[in-house]
Amino acid sequence: MRYSHRFADGDACLLPPGKVVCVGLNYAAHVAEMGSQPAAEPVLFIKPGTALRPFAGEIAIPMDHGECHFETELALLIGAPLRHCDATQALAAIAGVGLALDLTLRDLQKKLKQAGHPWERAKGFDGACPVSEFLPPTRVGDLRNLEFRLHQNGVPRQHGRTATMLTPVLDLLCYMSRWFTLEPGDIVLTGTPEGVGPLAPGDHLVAELGTLLRAEAGVRERHGANTAL
Repeated sequence: MRYSHRFADGDACLLPPGKVVCVGLNYAAHVAEMGSQPAAEPVLFIKPGTALRPFAGEIAIPMDHGECHFETELALLIGAPLRHCDATQALAAIAGVGLALDLTLRDLQKKLKQAGHPWERAKGFDGACPVSEFLPPTRVGDLRNLEFRLHQNGVPRQHGRTATMLTPVLDLLCYMSRWFTLEPGDIVLTGTPEGVGPLAPGDHLVAELGTLLRAEAGVRERHGANTAL
């Protein structure tokens, strides 16, 4: 399914899809469930634009590389260039707020980590970043006090609160902009809370940002990490 940025209120979004800049280990409980230690600085990685797909319809997951896990995250749509920015500039550059899944081939990721290799293949494959529609920041309110949830087949799986982020949203954008220029149309994923787990064909996923935004999709199987979505 072809991806383009969309606003939930129907307003047109002319920003071209770009890269996806992500942070790992940004919630203490998720750090613990992964058996990791808190990092001294944010752990950054990038998904290519080809990883983007709408959080709608059916999400096609590779099934020939072991388990594919969901990781639900607050997503920020960047509307202005950010490079070595401060918090005021970071806030002004946020064009939209939504939700996304950082899909992860967990078995492959573990194998790559154990070998000391980069693990982009486990997180950057085609379709590895389903993204909801976006809300204007003015509709969302204080970015430091947002809540989001994921239900899998009606069962609550994840409940995130931005107040518990190890690196808050604006600090995270400032840090990212020291290493990567954030461009209009880029998306920033801000980390996942605890509760990540495997997907299976036939699953039904519902993600909610408070009472403001809802995204839902089914899950189906595909073979290969870059076969038709």
